[in-house]
Parts: sequence; C-alpha cells; structure tokens
Amino acid sequence: MRVTCPVHGTRLNLDAPPQRVVSFVSSATETLVAIGCEAALAGVTPYCGRYVDHLQAPVVGDYLQVDLDALRALDPDLVLVTSGIQATLGRRLAEAGLPVYALPLPASRFGILENQILLGGLMHRVAEARALCRRMEAGFAELAGSPGRRPTVFVELWCGRHLRGVGGLSFIHDLVELAGGQPAPALASEAYPHPDLPAVRTARPEAIVLFQEPEHPVDARALLAERGWDWNPRIIHSGIARGRNLIHDGPSYLDTARWLRAQLQG
Repeated sequence: MRVTCPVHGTRLNLDAPPQRVVSFVSSATETLVAIGCEAALAGVTPYCGRYVDHLQAPVVGDYLQVDLDALRALDPDLVLVTSGIQATLGRRLAEAGLPVYALPLPASRFGILENQILLGGLMHRVAEARALCRRMEAGFAELAGSPGRRPTVFVELWCGRHLRGVGGLSFIHDLVELAGGQPAPALASEAYPHPDLPAVRTARPEAIVLFQEPEHPVDARALLAERGWDWNPRIIHSGIARGRNLIHDGPSYLDTARWLRAQLQG
C-alpha cells in the first residue's frame, strides 16, 4: 500500500502493518493503543504517558525537539507528527528521509474522528478504528441530546505564558457545545486567536474555562480583577490530566466533554 502524506508531499510504502512506530503526537499514541497497536510503539514523547496507562515505549523526543541520531537508531517504519506547531519538525524529519506522516490538526470533533480512521488505515486496523469512531459518535450523540439550559462560556488557553482564545475552527469549540455550553463572545473565523477581552467583558459569560500548564499556573481571580471584570463567573480549571485536558484530541476527548458538562451543570 502506497500512502501519500498531503502535508509533505512524500509517499510511504506500507504494504504491511508498521511494526516500529514513533509517535510525537499524544493523541495519536492514545488512539494507537485504543485500536490495539501498543506493541508497535517504538518511541513516544514524555507527554504520551498522560493518556495511556503503563506505557512501555521509550521517550525519544518532545513536540518540537528530536535527537535525529537517536530516532534513526530506532529504525522506525512510521513516524507520526501533526501539522500546525509540528510543521517544521515534520519537514525536517521528512527531508532527512524518515517515513513521516503528518496528521491534520483537527478543526472540529469530526477531524478527530477522521484522524482516528487515518491511523487505522496506516496501521491496517480500519475496522478497529471505525469501531472506536462509532463509540465516540454514540457518546457525542448522548451529550448533544442532553436537556438543560446552555450557559455562556469563554475559554482561554494559557500554553506557557501565551494567552490564546478559541475560535470557530477549533475542536475545543465543539467540546464546549457538547458539554452543554454556548461559546461566548461571537467566534472568530480562525482556530486560536488572541481573545478580544473587551468583547468578553461585554458578553459577561457565565463560566470561564482556563487551560493551564503546571509550570505556568494562573491565578484566575487575580487575573479577572486585573482586567476589571466585575461579575462573578464560574471558574473552571483545565489541566494536563486525562479526561480534563481541553487541548487534547485523542479518544479521551469524550471523557473531557463529559467532565466539562459536569462542571458547567454542577
């Protein structure tokens, strides 16, 4: 089976299921385990273990930095990256002759399902991948059909010290809707814009969801006071834990939607 990677324009020969996969994408790692391919994992990032219990594969790099010699020594027959923040890394690895496939960064929950099917195809596990997608779709339908009032929700992402909001081209927008929330203010036609803070103040959302990394904690109440936001929204903290991580797009995305719904309705 010849597979073309649209992002890099390279072609991979995958006549047989890959036996030595290096995944620099934690959501892909979680998906591979969910479809029965854990034994094929030859290398992962330090973040992949957050989403897979007792992960045995060695850490060989992170999202942005890889020791090329160490990677070559693993003799991988498939290397997984994403578009977006890993675009430069992916190009460098492809130019070095490694068998790289870049998964598209999902713009919605449907993109998450597409990536799961893509991984199923790459691993010759299409039936297992489609079964996983059906389970997730059933969970989405259950959440979307749940009754109740839809509180207005503003999401901000603190990745390091850099603030980002969530626009209409992000799977996190879908997460808020699945959780029973109504994103506020009006969504930008991009994925992760810098938020329009005056517009947020005008909208006065009922809940504010903050994603933060443990190395860069955010004092939410102090932040709101600094901005002059004088209402009393519900503050919901999201972090790196499985099932509570807004920015993770693996199978546990469904768990995160359920968790967020409980926070909004509680």
